[in-house]
Amino acid sequence: MASGALRRAVRKERNAEQLAERKRACMHALLNRPWVTKEDDPDLYFAIKDHYEELRDWFMDKAGFPLIVTRSMAKLDKTPVKAFPWMGFAEFRETSDYVFFTYGLWYLEGKTELDQFLLSDIVEEVREQMLGAGLEADWRNYYHRLSMARALKKLRSLGVLYSVDGDESFWAQDAERNALYECSPLARYVLRRFPRDLTECSRIEELTDPIPYADTQDGQSMRRRHRVYRRLLLEPVVTDRQWDEEDLNYVLWQRRAIIDQLEKTFGWVGRRYREGLLFFHPELTGEGELFPTLSAASDLALLAAGEIRRQLAEGGGLYTEDNGTIRLTRAEMETIMYRLQSRHKEYWSKELRESASQELAELCMNHLAEWGLGEWESEASFLVSPVLGRWNADYANSDFDA
Repeated sequence: MASGALRRAVRKERNAEQLAERKRACMHALLNRPWVTKEDDPDLYFAIKDHYEELRDWFMDKAGFPLIVTRSMAKLDKTPVKAFPWMGFAEFRETSDYVFFTYGLWYLEGKTELDQFLLSDIVEEVREQMLGAGLEADWRNYYHRLSMARALKKLRSLGVLYSVDGDESFWAQDAERNALYECSPLARYVLRRFPRDLTECSRIEELTDPIPYADTQDGQSMRRRHRVYRRLLLEPVVTDRQWDEEDLNYVLWQRRAIIDQLEKTFGWVGRRYREGLLFFHPELTGEGELFPTLSAASDLALLAAGEIRRQLAEGGGLYTEDNGTIRLTRAEMETIMYRLQSRHKEYWSKELRESASQELAELCMNHLAEWGLGEWESEASFLVSPVLGRWNADYANSDFDA
């Protein structure tokens, strides 16, 4: 009897762990993917449907993110508190890419599922609509065609536009070429839903709230909670100095509850350090991209962290500001890169070995800025976040005296 009860208890505990892991996988996918479609990932899609109410309630209560589930996809409508360059599409190179992308969505919203149309149809209607708004779209211009081709390619990669025959890249090279597309039911879900009529807004700041909030104490408390969780969920790191006073007070007073919530829901490990409340992913893989990445830029960043640490310990001219940051000039970062290159180049790729110290410094600082581990104070001054001090790296058997 006792043995049977023990087996049932173990089985019940195992089932509970599997259920929690399944819900955690749903949460990670919703947070990191544009959406989850039934066609591409049916198991995860139906798991989200099975736990819809629990997932919907958590995201709405903590972050104000609406969860949208249709017969073909599930999407978390995410709204950042602050917009950063890395939140855009990495494939886009010009502002016009986003303009054409948005007008492409406008065109697709007028289509029904599985409607087919030619590339020449969409570009001509987009051109006329843009001209009516006082914007230029000249398809005789190679660079305009190239920009539109990038927008169409992104629409295809997102799955909101299907290619039936032909390719926009050929049209970019030759305006006489054409292609045949088909509309996806996902097209009308790309842009987020706004809580109010856009014509009522006069400032971009009025578009940052994911849902409407009551002008009461409870409404403002909810807005503050949502702001804090939205930043923690969408930004790689937020230090104390990056919060405004009201939000920082919430983080300090609610840190135990925040840590418990994010650990239970996402499996993240939260720790309170001098510089702020930080979260780490305990596993090497995950739905989202993790720091350090597999790129050479992350290697440089980790090596730079170790070099900065050594220079601080040796009194090498660097010092820590009152807020924990370390101010570096371009020349100082270039010197660090030169030393690292001289010391470790035998471990580096040919591209890094042959790069100038100026190029390495630019690569490293931009990478740190993308991950919230540094920021440009001015054109010539870069602030290294104290969070970078949580990492250190060196090559095994390397000669530190070089």
